Amino acid sequence: MRIKLMLAALLASTMAGQAFAADSLKLAIGQRGNWDTAVAELGQRGGIFKKHDLELDLLYTQGGGETLQAVISGSADIGVAAGTLGVLGAFSKGAPVRIIGAQATGAADFWYVPASSKIQSIKDAGPDTTIAYSTNGSSTNSMALGFVQQYGLKSKLVATGSPSATFTPTMTGQVDIGWSSPPFGFDALDQGKIRIVARGNDVESIRNQSIRTLIGNAQFVDQHKDELDRFMAAYRETVDWMYSSDEALKIYADFAGTDEKTARRIRDEFFPKSLIDPDEMKGLDQIMADAVTYKTLSQPLSDDQLKTLIQIPPRQ
Repeated sequence: MRIKLMLAALLASTMAGQAFAADSLKLAIGQRGNWDTAVAELGQRGGIFKKHDLELDLLYTQGGGETLQAVISGSADIGVAAGTLGVLGAFSKGAPVRIIGAQATGAADFWYVPASSKIQSIKDAGPDTTIAYSTNGSSTNSMALGFVQQYGLKSKLVATGSPSATFTPTMTGQVDIGWSSPPFGFDALDQGKIRIVARGNDVESIRNQSIRTLIGNAQFVDQHKDELDRFMAAYRETVDWMYSSDEALKIYADFAGTDEKTARRIRDEFFPKSLIDPDEMKGLDQIMADAVTYKTLSQPLSDDQLKTLIQIPPRQ
């Protein structure tokens, strides 16, 4: 009898553990350390995703292009900060990708030069000037293209990877105009080593566009609706917490390797809450027009195509 009771207790314990085991999701995230790309990291450290019975496996990439490829290949269920133009182009070619939320509307990214550079504004860039962006198909790629179009530049665009990977070639003259995103570059700015010559929002078409997206692998979106709904609920809850809690600032400062004062500056000066609101893809008509101009799309997507592509779970 004792053995039977022990076996029954063990079985009950096992079943209870299985019933309450968190679902695991694999995420590919562009640009480790940025405030806007830190939602999943902070929410996990703050226990919010756990509260929604989710355990996140986080992989950081060099930019939106790598993030998109990770989701398309199925090595990640969800991608954070994939450039919208790249996502549109991939979907139009049949890639198994869906937009599950806006990730950034407008941009906090900036372009800079060494303090000794003769370039005072990105408008000064000539045919021999090299301008950095992260990866092909990324939002910084679309912003760099926006500078070229808006100011009639003939400059060469160069993929340089992350802000940290971009800094050394920019400071040594291998690249003329580097790119970065807060907090990377703040120390060099404060020390007078670099000067900002352009901001992403200087591109008129960028300011009110959802330039980066949250994406999901199509099979994951189709087959895991419950996990996706819980992910988006936790993501939204984390965003609200990030703008109302000093605890979130402390966790971000630890994650980004900075101090709480700088973390607050990053949030309050560069990332208004509206920038990372995931609920609506904004400026789609202009985005598709830009995609056609930059040859990412041969023609705008139809309403039916957009309905298939954009599947943002409603806020509960």
